[in-house]
Amino acid sequence: MVGLKPPEVPPTAGVKFVSAGLAGCIADLCTFPLDTAKVRLQIQGEVRIPRTVGAVEYRGVFGTLSTMVRMEGPRSLYSGLAAGLQRQMSFASIRIGLYDSVKQLYTPKGAESTGLAPRVLAGCTTGAVAVACAQPTDVVKVRFQANGALLDGARRYSGTVDAYRTIAREEGVRGLWRGTLPNIARNAIINCGELVTYDLIKDALLRAQLMTDNVPCHFVAAFGAGFCATVVASPVDVVKTRYMNAGPGQYRNALSCLLALLMQDGLAGFYKGFVPSFLRLGSWNVVMFVSYEQLQRAAVLASQQ
Repeated sequence: MVGLKPPEVPPTAGVKFVSAGLAGCIADLCTFPLDTAKVRLQIQGEVRIPRTVGAVEYRGVFGTLSTMVRMEGPRSLYSGLAAGLQRQMSFASIRIGLYDSVKQLYTPKGAESTGLAPRVLAGCTTGAVAVACAQPTDVVKVRFQANGALLDGARRYSGTVDAYRTIAREEGVRGLWRGTLPNIARNAIINCGELVTYDLIKDALLRAQLMTDNVPCHFVAAFGAGFCATVVASPVDVVKTRYMNAGPGQYRNALSCLLALLMQDGLAGFYKGFVPSFLRLGSWNVVMFVSYEQLQRAAVLASQQ
């Protein structure tokens, strides 16, 4: 058997909440360069106002990573990490840590098992609430990840705190919630793709007795969840990234951003950065879910001693 055994006493909602936030941070630390590469590829070719010259061209996941290291140094791979960790402590804690509790609220009393509809509703609910709470951290993270794509003189922020202050001062408090609607759509879809798919695959593996409730089972379920989430969420993710990174007046709203992307790049534009998105989301899901399950079990075992 690999990993800690399932506890006899189920973890509390508080344990799940904290474990999800910590697991999200661990996953971000492991996969953040892939997320940065995804952002750079998604905004590549974007028509900017004002127009800039001398933009660096990125080719593929590993080409993007190597170009960033060569042009900006290794630290550029983790640009925006502080905001990313802040995001996970609030975002992952809510959308993942509260999923089981919300799922039970949607499950009819007396039901022997939870159906698909309560799982989907729970995923949409926790994803939307998490976005509403953590949106400013996501905006700052995306701005920092895209920051290095600009010329040195055009870099907008000196640090995370400066980014929050500058955005609030120049764009108003609403600027910190820029892209909330596409982000809610994205994370409702991703939450269903990740959590519901993980839930269903894990449940199917256990019911068929193909695997036991431990790390190999969690790994397989998480990998499948990451792929499904990437396929369904990539178009919304591209629009969200471009809209969050846009300067004042570049797009009227998220819909105008979507139409500009469609006219400029066609349908293929909605899947820009798909490979790094999958590499990042797939690996992020594996690290997060495995860490999440083990952190919950460790917390329960520690409380029983």
